[in-house]
Amino acid sequence: MFHHLSNIFISLFIPFQKLNYLQILYFSSLIIFIFIIHYISRPHTVYLVDYSNYRPPTILRVPFPSFVEHSRIIVDDNKIVDFQMKILGRSGLGDETCLPPAIHYIPPNPTTDAAHEEAKTIIFSCLDKLFSNTGLKPKDVDILILNCGLFSPTPSLCATLVNKYKLRSDIASYNISGMGCSAGLISVDLAKDLLQIHPNSNAVIVSTEILTPNYYQGSDRAMLLPNCLFRMGGAAVLLSNKTTCRSHAKYQLLHLVRTHKGSDNKSFKCITRVEDNKGKLGISLQKDVMTIAREALKSNITTIGPLVLPTSEKILFLLSFFVRKPYVPDFKKAFEHFCIHVGGRAVIDELQKNLRLSDEHVEASRMTLHRFENTSSSSLWYELAYIEAKGMMKKGDRVWQIGLGSGFKCNSAVWKCLNGVTNSPTKDSPWFDCIHKYPVHIPEVVKL
Repeated sequence: MFHHLSNIFISLFIPFQKLNYLQILYFSSLIIFIFIIHYISRPHTVYLVDYSNYRPPTILRVPFPSFVEHSRIIVDDNKIVDFQMKILGRSGLGDETCLPPAIHYIPPNPTTDAAHEEAKTIIFSCLDKLFSNTGLKPKDVDILILNCGLFSPTPSLCATLVNKYKLRSDIASYNISGMGCSAGLISVDLAKDLLQIHPNSNAVIVSTEILTPNYYQGSDRAMLLPNCLFRMGGAAVLLSNKTTCRSHAKYQLLHLVRTHKGSDNKSFKCITRVEDNKGKLGISLQKDVMTIAREALKSNITTIGPLVLPTSEKILFLLSFFVRKPYVPDFKKAFEHFCIHVGGRAVIDELQKNLRLSDEHVEASRMTLHRFENTSSSSLWYELAYIEAKGMMKKGDRVWQIGLGSGFKCNSAVWKCLNGVTNSPTKDSPWFDCIHKYPVHIPEVVKL
Protein backbone atom coordinates (compact mmCIF):
# COMPACT_ATOMS: atom_id res chain seq x y z
CA MET A 1 0.00 0.00 0.00
CA PHE A 2 2.80 2.40 0.98
CA HIS A 3 4.74 1.52 -2.20
CA HIS A 4 1.64 2.29 -4.29
CA LEU A 5 1.19 5.72 -2.68
CA SER A 6 4.88 6.49 -3.19
CA ASN A 7 4.58 5.81 -6.92
CA ILE A 8 1.58 8.15 -7.15
CA PHE A 9 3.48 10.93 -5.36
CA ILE A 10 6.53 10.49 -7.61
CA SER A 11 4.35 10.55 -10.74
CA LEU A 12 2.83 13.87 -9.60
CA PHE A 13 6.21 15.38 -8.78
CA ILE A 14 8.03 14.33 -11.99
CA PRO A 15 6.45 17.04 -14.22
CA PHE A 16 7.76 19.75 -11.84
CA GLN A 17 11.27 18.25 -12.04
CA LYS A 18 11.26 19.04 -15.75
CA LEU A 19 10.49 22.74 -15.15
CA ASN A 20 13.27 25.32 -15.14
CA TYR A 21 13.64 27.97 -12.46
CA LEU A 22 11.75 30.62 -14.43
CA GLN A 23 8.76 28.32 -14.89
CA ILE A 24 8.75 27.42 -11.20
CA LEU A 25 8.93 31.12 -10.32
CA TYR A 26 6.04 31.81 -12.70
CA PHE A 27 3.77 29.13 -11.21
CA SER A 28 4.68 30.16 -7.66
CA SER A 29 3.87 33.79 -8.44
CA LEU A 30 0.58 32.74 -10.02
CA ILE A 31 -0.42 30.77 -6.93
CA ILE A 32 0.47 33.69 -4.66
CA PHE A 33 -1.45 36.10 -6.92
CA ILE A 34 -4.57 33.90 -6.85
CA PHE A 35 -4.36 33.68 -3.06
CA ILE A 36 -4.08 37.47 -2.74
CA ILE A 37 -7.03 38.04 -5.07
CA HIS A 38 -9.12 35.57 -3.09
CA TYR A 39 -8.16 37.28 0.17
CA ILE A 40 -8.98 40.76 -1.14
CA SER A 41 -12.27 39.79 -2.83
CA ARG A 42 -13.74 37.88 0.11
CA PRO A 43 -16.84 39.52 1.62
CA HIS A 44 -16.10 41.97 4.41
CA THR A 45 -17.81 41.22 7.70
CA VAL A 46 -20.18 44.01 8.71
CA TYR A 47 -20.35 44.81 12.42
CA LEU A 48 -23.00 46.82 14.24
CA VAL A 49 -20.81 48.65 16.71
CA ASP A 50 -23.58 50.53 18.52
CA TYR A 51 -26.74 52.55 17.97
CA SER A 52 -28.75 55.27 19.72
CA ASN A 53 -32.42 56.27 19.84
CA TYR A 54 -34.16 59.60 20.21
CA ARG A 55 -36.20 59.94 23.40
CA PRO A 56 -38.67 62.85 23.21
CA PRO A 57 -39.08 65.06 26.29
CA THR A 58 -42.16 64.44 28.41
CA ILE A 59 -43.52 67.87 27.53
CA LEU A 60 -44.34 66.51 24.05
CA ARG A 61 -46.49 63.65 25.38
CA VAL A 62 -49.91 63.11 23.79
CA PRO A 63 -52.19 61.30 26.27
CA PHE A 64 -55.49 60.12 24.83
CA PRO A 65 -57.58 62.87 26.49
CA SER A 66 -55.24 65.55 25.12
CA PHE A 67 -55.36 64.08 21.63
CA VAL A 68 -59.16 63.93 21.66
CA GLU A 69 -59.54 67.47 23.06
CA HIS A 70 -57.08 68.80 20.49
CA SER A 71 -58.99 67.07 17.68
CA ARG A 72 -62.33 68.51 18.80
CA ILE A 73 -60.91 72.04 18.73
CA ILE A 74 -59.21 71.94 15.34
CA VAL A 75 -61.67 69.70 13.44
CA ASP A 76 -65.05 70.66 14.92
CA ASP A 77 -66.69 67.50 13.58
CA ASN A 78 -67.87 64.96 16.15
CA LYS A 79 -67.97 62.10 13.63
CA ILE A 80 -64.30 62.57 12.76
CA VAL A 81 -63.32 62.82 16.42
CA ASP A 82 -65.34 59.72 17.30
CA PHE A 83 -63.63 57.84 14.46
CA GLN A 84 -60.18 58.76 15.78
CA MET A 85 -61.20 57.80 19.31
CA LYS A 86 -62.28 54.40 18.00
CA ILE A 87 -58.90 53.91 16.29
CA LEU A 88 -56.96 55.00 19.37
CA GLY A 89 -58.97 52.72 21.64
CA ARG A 90 -57.90 49.68 19.64
CA SER A 91 -54.40 50.85 18.72
CA GLY A 92 -52.40 49.44 21.63
CA LEU A 93 -50.86 52.86 22.37
CA GLY A 94 -50.08 54.19 25.81
CA ASP A 95 -50.16 57.76 27.11
CA GLU A 96 -46.40 58.38 26.74
CA THR A 97 -46.17 58.67 22.95
CA CYS A 98 -45.09 62.06 21.58
CA LEU A 99 -45.81 64.42 18.71
CA PRO A 100 -43.57 67.33 17.56
CA PRO A 101 -44.15 70.84 18.94
CA ALA A 102 -45.76 72.23 15.77
CA ILE A 103 -48.62 69.72 16.02
CA HIS A 104 -49.36 70.75 19.62
CA TYR A 105 -50.34 74.22 18.43
CA ILE A 106 -53.99 75.13 17.94
CA PRO A 107 -54.29 75.05 15.04
CA PRO A 108 -51.19 72.98 14.11
CA ASN A 109 -48.34 74.90 12.50
CA PRO A 110 -46.94 72.56 9.80
CA THR A 111 -44.44 75.00 8.27
CA THR A 112 -41.16 74.12 6.59
CA ASP A 113 -39.21 75.92 9.33
CA ALA A 114 -41.01 73.87 11.99
CA ALA A 115 -40.24 70.67 10.07
CA HIS A 116 -36.56 71.63 9.93
CA GLU A 117 -36.56 72.20 13.68
CA GLU A 118 -38.11 68.78 14.32
CA ALA A 119 -35.55 67.13 12.03
CA LYS A 120 -32.59 68.85 13.66
CA THR A 121 -33.83 68.07 17.16
CA ILE A 122 -34.12 64.34 16.41
CA ILE A 123 -31.11 63.65 14.21
CA PHE A 124 -28.68 65.85 16.17
CA SER A 125 -29.74 64.15 19.42
CA CYS A 126 -29.24 60.67 17.94
CA LEU A 127 -25.82 61.47 16.50
CA ASP A 128 -24.58 63.26 19.61
CA LYS A 129 -25.39 60.14 21.64
CA LEU A 130 -23.79 57.83 19.06
CA PHE A 131 -20.56 59.82 18.93
CA SER A 132 -20.44 60.03 22.72
CA ASN A 133 -21.14 56.34 23.33
CA THR A 134 -18.74 54.98 20.70
CA GLY A 135 -15.96 57.57 20.87
CA LEU A 136 -16.27 57.92 17.10
CA LYS A 137 -15.07 61.29 15.81
CA PRO A 138 -16.96 63.00 12.96
CA LYS A 139 -13.85 62.97 10.78
CA ASP A 140 -13.77 59.16 11.05
CA VAL A 141 -17.15 58.76 9.34
CA ASP A 142 -16.52 57.44 5.82
CA ILE A 143 -20.13 56.75 4.77
CA LEU A 144 -23.26 58.66 5.81
CA ILE A 145 -26.79 57.45 4.98
CA LEU A 146 -29.93 59.25 6.10
CA ASN A 147 -33.45 58.03 5.40
CA CYS A 148 -36.57 60.13 5.90
CA GLY A 149 -39.58 59.18 3.83
CA LEU A 150 -41.77 62.31 3.70
CA PHE A 151 -39.56 65.34 4.35
CA SER A 152 -36.92 65.87 1.68
CA PRO A 153 -35.69 69.48 1.63
CA THR A 154 -32.87 71.04 -0.39
CA PRO A 155 -30.12 71.14 0.83
CA SER A 156 -30.80 67.62 2.03
CA LEU A 157 -30.95 66.52 5.66
CA CYS A 158 -27.78 64.58 4.94
CA ALA A 159 -26.08 67.84 3.92
CA THR A 160 -27.38 69.38 7.15
CA LEU A 161 -25.47 66.73 9.11
CA VAL A 162 -22.31 67.25 7.06
CA ASN A 163 -22.51 70.97 7.85
CA LYS A 164 -23.36 70.53 11.54
CA TYR A 165 -20.56 68.05 12.34
CA LYS A 166 -18.07 69.33 9.73
CA LEU A 167 -17.73 65.90 8.16
CA ARG A 168 -15.01 65.24 5.61
CA SER A 169 -15.38 66.64 2.09
CA ASP A 170 -14.75 63.18 0.57
CA ILE A 171 -17.50 61.48 2.59
CA ALA A 172 -19.83 59.16 0.67
CA SER A 173 -23.26 60.56 1.60
CA TYR A 174 -26.72 59.33 0.60
CA ASN A 175 -30.15 60.83 1.33
CA ILE A 176 -33.00 58.32 0.96
CA SER A 177 -36.63 59.49 0.76
CA GLY A 178 -40.04 58.13 -0.23
CA MET A 179 -39.38 54.56 0.95
CA GLY A 180 -41.51 54.50 4.09
CA CYS A 181 -41.11 52.45 7.24
CA SER A 182 -38.85 49.80 5.69
CA ALA A 183 -36.18 52.35 4.71
CA GLY A 184 -34.15 51.64 7.85
CA LEU A 185 -33.20 48.17 6.62
CA ILE A 186 -32.78 49.47 3.07
CA SER A 187 -30.19 51.86 4.50
CA VAL A 188 -28.45 48.94 6.24
CA ASP A 189 -28.38 47.07 2.93
CA LEU A 190 -26.85 50.08 1.16
CA ALA A 191 -24.26 50.47 3.91
CA LYS A 192 -23.44 46.76 3.71
CA ASP A 193 -22.80 46.99 -0.05
CA LEU A 194 -20.69 50.13 0.31
CA LEU A 195 -18.61 48.51 3.05
CA GLN A 196 -17.77 45.70 0.63
CA ILE A 197 -15.93 48.14 -1.65
CA HIS A 198 -14.58 50.54 0.98
CA PRO A 199 -12.25 48.57 3.26
CA ASN A 200 -11.46 49.69 6.79
CA SER A 201 -14.44 52.09 6.86
CA ASN A 202 -17.18 53.34 9.18
CA ALA A 203 -20.77 53.85 8.03
CA VAL A 204 -23.32 55.90 9.99
CA ILE A 205 -27.04 55.48 9.32
CA VAL A 206 -29.69 57.91 10.56
CA SER A 207 -33.34 56.79 10.36
CA THR A 208 -36.29 59.05 11.12
CA GLU A 209 -39.65 60.36 9.91
CA ILE A 210 -40.63 64.02 10.20
CA LEU A 211 -44.29 64.39 11.13
CA THR A 212 -44.69 68.18 11.23
CA PRO A 213 -45.60 68.76 7.54
CA ASN A 214 -47.67 65.58 7.29
CA TYR A 215 -50.28 65.99 10.02
CA TYR A 216 -53.61 65.73 8.22
CA GLN A 217 -56.35 68.23 9.13
CA GLY A 218 -59.08 67.10 6.74
CA SER A 219 -61.99 64.68 7.00
CA ASP A 220 -60.95 61.72 4.82
CA ARG A 221 -60.93 58.70 7.15
CA ALA A 222 -58.25 56.80 5.26
CA MET A 223 -55.95 59.80 5.68
CA LEU A 224 -56.83 60.32 9.34
CA LEU A 225 -55.40 56.94 10.35
CA PRO A 226 -51.72 58.02 10.24
CA ASN A 227 -52.51 60.85 12.69
CA CYS A 228 -53.37 58.13 15.20
CA LEU A 229 -50.66 55.63 14.27
CA PHE A 230 -47.42 57.64 13.89
CA ARG A 231 -45.29 59.39 16.52
CA MET A 232 -41.91 61.12 16.53
CA GLY A 233 -38.67 59.17 16.87
CA GLY A 234 -35.32 58.42 15.30
CA ALA A 235 -32.18 56.30 15.50
CA ALA A 236 -28.50 56.48 14.55
CA VAL A 237 -26.51 53.32 13.82
CA LEU A 238 -22.76 52.77 13.44
CA LEU A 239 -21.69 49.96 11.11
CA SER A 240 -18.08 49.07 10.36
CA ASN A 241 -16.03 46.51 8.48
CA LYS A 242 -12.91 47.03 10.60
CA THR A 243 -11.65 43.78 12.10
CA THR A 244 -10.68 45.66 15.27
CA CYS A 245 -14.39 46.29 15.91
CA ARG A 246 -15.22 42.65 16.55
CA SER A 247 -14.04 42.78 20.16
CA HIS A 248 -16.45 45.55 21.14
CA ALA A 249 -19.19 45.50 18.48
CA LYS A 250 -22.66 44.48 19.61
CA TYR A 251 -23.74 42.51 16.54
CA GLN A 252 -22.62 41.01 13.25
CA LEU A 253 -24.81 41.21 10.16
CA LEU A 254 -25.48 37.71 8.83
CA HIS A 255 -28.16 38.21 6.16
CA LEU A 256 -30.26 40.95 4.61
CA VAL A 257 -33.12 40.11 2.24
CA ARG A 258 -35.23 42.68 0.39
CA THR A 259 -38.61 42.01 -1.26
CA HIS A 260 -40.33 44.58 -3.49
CA LYS A 261 -43.93 44.02 -4.66
CA GLY A 262 -44.29 47.34 -6.47
CA SER A 263 -45.06 45.65 -9.80
CA ASP A 264 -48.54 44.92 -8.37
CA ASN A 265 -50.77 48.01 -8.67
CA LYS A 266 -52.49 47.31 -5.35
CA SER A 267 -49.15 47.04 -3.58
CA PHE A 268 -47.88 50.22 -5.20
CA LYS A 269 -50.89 52.26 -4.07
CA CYS A 270 -51.58 50.72 -0.65
CA ILE A 271 -49.75 53.49 1.28
CA THR A 272 -49.54 56.79 -0.58
CA ARG A 273 -49.20 60.51 0.10
CA VAL A 274 -52.10 62.25 -1.62
CA GLU A 275 -54.33 65.33 -1.54
CA ASP A 276 -57.97 65.19 -0.53
CA ASN A 277 -60.72 67.06 -2.38
CA LYS A 278 -59.88 70.21 -0.42
CA GLY A 279 -56.22 70.13 -1.38
CA LYS A 280 -54.94 68.99 2.02
CA LEU A 281 -52.01 66.60 2.03
CA GLY A 282 -52.00 63.36 4.00
CA ILE A 283 -51.09 59.68 4.00
CA SER A 284 -53.76 57.31 2.71
CA LEU A 285 -53.96 53.67 3.81
CA GLN A 286 -55.93 51.14 1.75
CA LYS A 287 -58.29 48.72 3.48
CA ASP A 288 -56.49 45.67 2.09
CA VAL A 289 -53.05 46.76 3.33
CA MET A 290 -52.83 43.65 5.56
CA THR A 291 -53.44 41.35 2.61
CA ILE A 292 -50.66 43.09 0.69
CA ALA A 293 -48.33 42.93 3.70
CA ARG A 294 -49.06 39.21 4.07
CA GLU A 295 -48.10 38.55 0.43
CA ALA A 296 -44.89 40.56 0.73
CA LEU A 297 -43.96 38.75 3.95
CA LYS A 298 -44.59 35.37 2.32
CA SER A 299 -42.22 36.21 -0.54
CA ASN A 300 -39.59 37.45 1.90
CA ILE A 301 -39.87 34.33 4.07
CA THR A 302 -39.47 32.09 1.02
CA THR A 303 -36.14 33.79 0.31
CA ILE A 304 -34.75 34.05 3.82
CA GLY A 305 -35.90 30.62 5.01
CA PRO A 306 -33.20 28.55 3.25
CA LEU A 307 -30.52 30.91 4.60
CA VAL A 308 -31.39 30.59 8.28
CA LEU A 309 -33.50 27.48 8.95
CA PRO A 310 -32.01 24.25 10.33
CA THR A 311 -31.89 21.24 7.99
CA SER A 312 -34.94 19.58 9.53
CA GLU A 313 -37.13 22.60 8.77
CA LYS A 314 -35.74 22.90 5.25
CA ILE A 315 -36.70 19.30 4.51
CA LEU A 316 -40.25 19.78 5.82
CA PHE A 317 -40.60 23.00 3.85
CA LEU A 318 -39.39 21.25 0.67
CA LEU A 319 -41.72 18.30 1.15
CA SER A 320 -44.68 20.66 1.46
CA PHE A 321 -44.27 21.53 -2.24
CA PHE A 322 -44.62 17.88 -3.25
CA VAL A 323 -47.64 17.12 -1.09
CA ARG A 324 -49.15 20.52 -1.93
CA LYS A 325 -49.87 21.25 1.68
CA PRO A 326 -48.63 24.63 2.94
CA TYR A 327 -46.06 24.40 5.71
CA VAL A 328 -44.95 27.41 7.74
CA PRO A 329 -41.41 26.77 9.00
CA ASP A 330 -40.73 27.11 12.70
CA PHE A 331 -38.54 30.20 12.75
CA LYS A 332 -38.20 29.92 16.51
CA LYS A 333 -35.56 27.28 15.75
CA ALA A 334 -33.57 29.85 13.78
CA PHE A 335 -33.90 32.94 16.01
CA GLU A 336 -33.97 33.76 19.69
CA HIS A 337 -35.44 37.24 19.21
CA PHE A 338 -37.88 38.91 16.81
CA CYS A 339 -38.22 42.63 16.03
CA ILE A 340 -41.44 42.97 14.02
CA HIS A 341 -42.16 46.34 12.48
CA VAL A 342 -44.43 48.39 14.74
CA GLY A 343 -46.89 49.24 11.99
CA GLY A 344 -49.83 48.91 14.36
CA ARG A 345 -51.52 46.34 16.53
CA ALA A 346 -53.02 44.53 13.53
CA VAL A 347 -49.58 44.14 11.91
CA ILE A 348 -48.09 42.57 15.03
CA ASP A 349 -51.11 40.29 15.48
CA GLU A 350 -50.91 39.14 11.86
CA LEU A 351 -47.20 38.37 11.93
CA GLN A 352 -47.45 36.62 15.29
CA LYS A 353 -50.18 34.39 13.90
CA ASN A 354 -48.46 33.65 10.57
CA LEU A 355 -45.07 32.95 12.15
CA ARG A 356 -46.59 31.03 15.09
CA LEU A 357 -44.81 33.15 17.68
CA SER A 358 -45.49 33.29 21.39
CA ASP A 359 -46.42 36.43 23.30
CA GLU A 360 -42.85 36.56 24.61
CA HIS A 361 -41.48 36.65 21.07
CA VAL A 362 -43.54 39.73 20.16
CA GLU A 363 -43.21 41.43 23.54
CA ALA A 364 -40.61 43.91 22.29
CA SER A 365 -42.87 44.92 19.40
CA ARG A 366 -46.01 45.37 21.52
CA MET A 367 -44.23 47.29 24.27
CA THR A 368 -42.54 49.57 21.72
CA LEU A 369 -45.97 50.21 20.20
CA HIS A 370 -47.32 51.08 23.65
CA ARG A 371 -44.44 53.35 24.72
CA PHE A 372 -43.26 54.98 21.46
CA GLU A 373 -45.83 53.95 18.80
CA ASN A 374 -44.86 53.63 15.13
CA THR A 375 -41.79 55.80 14.63
CA SER A 376 -41.49 54.55 11.05
CA SER A 377 -38.05 53.32 9.97
CA SER A 378 -36.52 53.74 13.43
CA SER A 379 -39.05 51.47 15.20
CA LEU A 380 -36.90 48.35 14.86
CA TRP A 381 -34.11 49.96 16.90
CA TYR A 382 -36.47 50.81 19.77
CA GLU A 383 -37.47 47.13 19.82
CA LEU A 384 -33.86 45.96 19.87
CA ALA A 385 -33.19 48.43 22.68
CA TYR A 386 -36.10 46.91 24.63
CA ILE A 387 -34.65 43.40 24.37
CA GLU A 388 -31.29 44.72 25.59
CA ALA A 389 -32.84 46.77 28.40
CA LYS A 390 -34.58 43.64 29.67
CA GLY A 391 -31.24 41.82 29.75
CA MET A 392 -32.55 39.13 27.39
CA MET A 393 -29.82 39.45 24.75
CA LYS A 394 -27.08 36.87 25.19
CA LYS A 395 -23.86 36.23 23.30
CA GLY A 396 -24.56 34.13 20.22
CA ASP A 397 -28.28 35.01 20.06
CA ARG A 398 -29.75 35.68 16.62
CA VAL A 399 -32.20 38.51 15.94
CA TRP A 400 -34.63 38.80 13.03
CA GLN A 401 -35.69 42.34 12.15
CA ILE A 402 -38.70 42.58 9.81
CA GLY A 403 -39.54 45.91 8.20
CA LEU A 404 -42.66 46.66 6.14
CA GLY A 405 -43.14 49.80 4.07
CA SER A 406 -44.71 51.65 1.17
CA GLY A 407 -44.23 50.41 -2.33
CA PHE A 408 -44.96 47.67 -1.06
CA LYS A 409 -41.79 46.35 0.54
CA CYS A 410 -40.81 43.74 3.10
CA ASN A 411 -37.19 43.66 4.26
CA SER A 412 -35.40 41.37 6.71
CA ALA A 413 -32.10 41.64 8.54
CA VAL A 414 -30.49 38.89 10.60
CA TRP A 415 -27.99 39.81 13.32
CA LYS A 416 -25.84 37.71 15.62
CA CYS A 417 -25.02 39.05 19.07
CA LEU A 418 -21.26 39.16 19.59
CA ASN A 419 -21.24 40.50 23.13
CA GLY A 420 -24.12 39.75 25.48
CA VAL A 421 -26.04 42.74 26.83
CA THR A 422 -27.00 41.71 30.34
CA ASN A 423 -26.62 44.90 32.38
CA SER A 424 -29.39 47.38 33.16
CA PRO A 425 -30.00 50.03 30.49
CA THR A 426 -27.75 53.08 30.44
CA LYS A 427 -29.14 56.58 30.79
CA ASP A 428 -28.93 56.97 27.01
CA SER A 429 -31.34 54.08 26.42
CA PRO A 430 -34.86 55.15 25.39
CA TRP A 431 -36.11 52.67 28.04
CA PHE A 432 -33.87 53.91 30.84
CA ASP A 433 -36.56 55.46 33.04
CA CYS A 434 -39.43 53.09 32.29
CA ILE A 435 -38.17 49.56 31.57
CA HIS A 436 -39.14 48.49 35.10
CA LYS A 437 -42.80 49.09 34.20
CA TYR A 438 -42.77 46.67 31.28
CA PRO A 439 -44.25 44.43 30.08
CA VAL A 440 -47.68 45.90 30.72
CA HIS A 441 -51.10 44.50 29.98
CA ILE A 442 -52.64 46.08 26.88
CA PRO A 443 -56.43 45.66 26.73
CA GLU A 444 -58.15 44.88 23.46
CA VAL A 445 -60.14 48.09 23.71
CA VAL A 446 -59.46 51.17 25.81
CA LYS A 447 -62.62 53.11 26.63
CA LEU A 448 -62.10 56.81 26.04
